[in-house]
Amino acid sequence: MVERLTGAARDAALATLTGWTAVSGRDAINKTFRFPDFNAAWGFMTRVALQAEKQDHHPEWSNVYGTVDITLTTHECDGLSERDIRLAAFIDRVAGA
Repeated sequence: MVERLTGAARDAALATLTGWTAVSGRDAINKTFRFPDFNAAWGFMTRVALQAEKQDHHPEWSNVYGTVDITLTTHECDGLSERDIRLAAFIDRVAGA
């Protein structure tokens, strides 16, 4: 079972991330990434998708040309979990953030 992050553990986990913001009305985090063109955005999404499959944890996302908007939450626990933190850290590394 996946456990929801709460209290000090949640605060410590979120402190390891940069630029991710809380989603209003949900226990989720969001970040928008901008790339020079569609090709760069799609390449980024492909790398994230491959890692998401490996982790069996998939983002909620949208893409318009060079912009990719990503929301992370864990549906099994109805909130943020370590899965989200790990995937967010990977996403930031891939984006060069």
